[in-house]
Amino acid sequence: MSGMCSRYIITRNIFHHHRRQDFVVTSSFVPYLSSKQIRSNSDSVIPVKLAYVSYESMDGNKNASKRPIIIMHGLFGSKTNWNLLSKTIHRDTDRKVITVDARNHGDSPHSSDMTYSHMAQDIVQLMNDLGFQKSILIGHSMGGSTMMYVALNYPQLVEKLIIVDMSPVRVSPQLMEMEKIFKAMRTANLEGIPTLTKARTSIRDQLANAIKSLPLRQFLVMNLVEADIGKYKWRVNLPVLEQNFASQIAVFPDVGSKIYNGPTLFIGGSNSDYIRVEDHDKIKKLFPSAGFTYINGANHWVHADKPTEFLKTTIDFVNQT
Repeated sequence: MSGMCSRYIITRNIFHHHRRQDFVVTSSFVPYLSSKQIRSNSDSVIPVKLAYVSYESMDGNKNASKRPIIIMHGLFGSKTNWNLLSKTIHRDTDRKVITVDARNHGDSPHSSDMTYSHMAQDIVQLMNDLGFQKSILIGHSMGGSTMMYVALNYPQLVEKLIIVDMSPVRVSPQLMEMEKIFKAMRTANLEGIPTLTKARTSIRDQLANAIKSLPLRQFLVMNLVEADIGKYKWRVNLPVLEQNFASQIAVFPDVGSKIYNGPTLFIGGSNSDYIRVEDHDKIKKLFPSAGFTYINGANHWVHADKPTEFLKTTIDFVNQT
């Protein structure tokens, strides 16, 4: 692993929230798809340009014939959560790997729109901008729902689909606990703290009354950034996420009779209740080729709880011919 850095070109595409020109119309970035292929579900769905990091070989032509992999994190996450995992996935699949910040997260633009239709269009826009005619899509939680929505509405763009601990047919009771997390973050006192390190420590401790899990609190406070000297803010668009959570983010939208027939793998945590065994048949109505695997000892953050097992499962599926 120590020599891994020499094997990669890591490119970054970052858009700051104040740059309103980053909100663009899909049809202006689609040179290789027909108008029928790129037609959105609603004329009002306007994508944003996502911030991303690309992991690719120094010899750019080495894996040019292989479809790239695009990864989207879950709620409150960011592309940096997948840094080490992405390097390994790139190395062991010999494919370019793109990790993105979802809208209203990380370095991507903020928007008042936060539906899976919008987030799916963001991924389609990214593929258009990068010239990807087809990709392997990986998503965790909210990112998983986004990638499912892309596959169901744009199956011609998806070579394979990997969904990490998210179901399109039921809402986990754990998701409803997010309301107290939103409140705790919204009411945290961000004033009078001299450094970012101390601010994150202070907010981590403030969140303890509502959030008992220390790893979860540590994960959340990574969204705290310095807005000015001695002034801090949440990097995520907290008001929009909270406003849209119950009606748009927690619930997978109705897609009617649409299906995705391509190779699909659902990876669940054995200690999580997001993907229930009794829901497999319902899920297969949307994804007829779906397989299911559960990683022992993992909770909802499967890739963080059991990274070695998660990587083996993911890489084996990607490399299947």
